[in-house]
Amino acid sequence: MIVRILGEGQLEVPDSALDGLNELDEALIRAVEAGDEAAFRRDLEALLDRIHATGVPVADDYLGPSDLMIPAGDSTLEEVRSLLGDEGLIPG
Repeated sequence: MIVRILGEGQLEVPDSALDGLNELDEALIRAVEAGDEAAFRRDLEALLDRIHATGVPVADDYLGPSDLMIPAGDSTLEEVRSLLGDEGLIPG
């Protein structure tokens, strides 16, 4: 799957990483819902770190769509809250 980190670029992340990403997404959702800024920062950083660790940068000339859109590491809690769907940032 192709994951776009806003303001950063796209990475191709293997489907096998989806379960781990969903766990981190769930923690991030809980932090956002609680308005816990410290947990939010920690959980967003953990999610981005996992994407970077498991993903491979997509070529700059790739023109296809992204499967997922993830906020940048400097996003605010309110910005992420506005991006959350019914299933969080990562469906599944």
